[in-house]
Amino acid sequence: MPGVLELEKPLTPQPADTAIEKVLDSYEAKVFKNRKKHMVSVDHTLDTPQEIAANVRTIPGMLTHRGCCYAGCKGVVLGPIKDALTIVHGPIGCSFYTWGTRRHKGRSDAGELNLVPYCFSTDMRETDIVFGGEKKLFKAIEEGLELFGDPKPSAVFICSTCPVGLIGDDINAVAARAEEAFGVKTVAFSCEGYKGVSQSAGHHIANNQLIRRVIGEVDEPPKTKFSLNILGEYNIGGDSWETERLLKRCGIEVVSVMTGDGSITEIERAHMADLNIVQCHRSINYIAEMMHDQYATPWLKVNFVGIQATIKSLRQIAEYYGDAELTQRVEEVIADELADIQEDLDYLKERLSGKTAALYVGGSRSHHYQQLLRDFGVGTVIAGYEFAHRDDYEGREVIPDIKIDADSKNIESLELGPVEGKYRLRFPEAKLDELKSNIDSFEYYEGMIKEMPNATLMIDDLNHFETEEFIRLLKPDVFFSGIKDRYVLQKSGVASRQLHSYDYQGPYAGFKGAINFGNDLLMCLYTPIWEMITPPWRSEPVLTGTIGGE
Repeated sequence: MPGVLELEKPLTPQPADTAIEKVLDSYEAKVFKNRKKHMVSVDHTLDTPQEIAANVRTIPGMLTHRGCCYAGCKGVVLGPIKDALTIVHGPIGCSFYTWGTRRHKGRSDAGELNLVPYCFSTDMRETDIVFGGEKKLFKAIEEGLELFGDPKPSAVFICSTCPVGLIGDDINAVAARAEEAFGVKTVAFSCEGYKGVSQSAGHHIANNQLIRRVIGEVDEPPKTKFSLNILGEYNIGGDSWETERLLKRCGIEVVSVMTGDGSITEIERAHMADLNIVQCHRSINYIAEMMHDQYATPWLKVNFVGIQATIKSLRQIAEYYGDAELTQRVEEVIADELADIQEDLDYLKERLSGKTAALYVGGSRSHHYQQLLRDFGVGTVIAGYEFAHRDDYEGREVIPDIKIDADSKNIESLELGPVEGKYRLRFPEAKLDELKSNIDSFEYYEGMIKEMPNATLMIDDLNHFETEEFIRLLKPDVFFSGIKDRYVLQKSGVASRQLHSYDYQGPYAGFKGAINFGNDLLMCLYTPIWEMITPPWRSEPVLTGTIGGE
């Protein structure tokens, strides 16, 4: 039909190994050798576990989709905290980059602050670069606190960007002066964008300062028998609210969320909870480990993205507490929630089963959403992370074997011990050992590869060229991506869903969220527009010109 895009794709998808070979063959020798380590065709029949290169510098010139250290610190971890005044010390563009793009939802009761929609910046100019910006930063803190009056923010966070690190502004000294002058906790985060190899470095820096200055400050006990913190949940599209709803239905108190719709006043008492559950392993596993060292708080790796994944997580949480009434209540909630969605689930499975997907996003989402896709019968042909470490791919058992390079040494690793009077074993050591043997997610993350089928592809730090080539060779029905790469996919005639902000939809967590996701995916895949796209470069010359002369 006229206008239909004739994509240069094979009639059938290429095998995984062949696809990797064809992509790598386009590179010169040095790049070939480097990128080959980042590409794995999953094969569980091998005698030794497969290894993938991760958390290393992107090759200069590659159109990577990664973000910077500052984006991981301010944009991911700190941005969703609703009662903190987070000031970006740097040019205005850096502030705009992390303003509202991830759709962290936050709500407050009457008389409480919700600063999530706001963006505060020192707006550094050329003169500040030359003469220094410390005075401007102090003034910005003063003005920010004056803006809100009473109630005032519970804390002030300062996030530095690249120019600040280059000119040497001492944001820690400014923070100390401001805290003394204004009587508000003021914490500096030296998260200049060039630190580390990706936004993962920023997660680590944010985790370090939260454990130093916020967690453990208020010894207010939980109100109920069963209590926990949700770690690595950022309430994109309302995911945290749906997860909290399920837990509260089961009779479990959520002491704090780090950090979606979270608050300083809640995080300060997080050490009083009996358990940490970790949704995004990469962004906040540091806090899970440090709280274990300081307060003896155990943690479970959970996943509330996907129906079967949610069921498994709820059951393992109940098993941790070991209470018969709670276990029964959890089963009742699961049965009730399943009954409520069953009709929609059956319909969606009928329409979506047999489709294929590619995933390239940050955090643990490339893993989590494969589990949700399986609930609908959708298979995965390729999956990868922007900023993962090897343990996110291969499982935490490889951590002792990971080589610590110079970039990783740039980020401080805190060595913490028990806090006197606050270190509290929740169970005897023998019981903890029993839990570890019975619950496969007890202080352990298995990584993505173990659940990926044979002959599927696992690619780290997928770049722009590779994205286009793997789409051409593997022909997925839908590509789940981030913000920066989705448009080239759509222009190529491939259905695309955005998993960093959900294309302004959601929530996708839990049972009801799974149906929301399924409906959005169904609408996306059965929209004929993807077959009717003809990008201008297919029908018009890329360059035009004439040769003039007398």
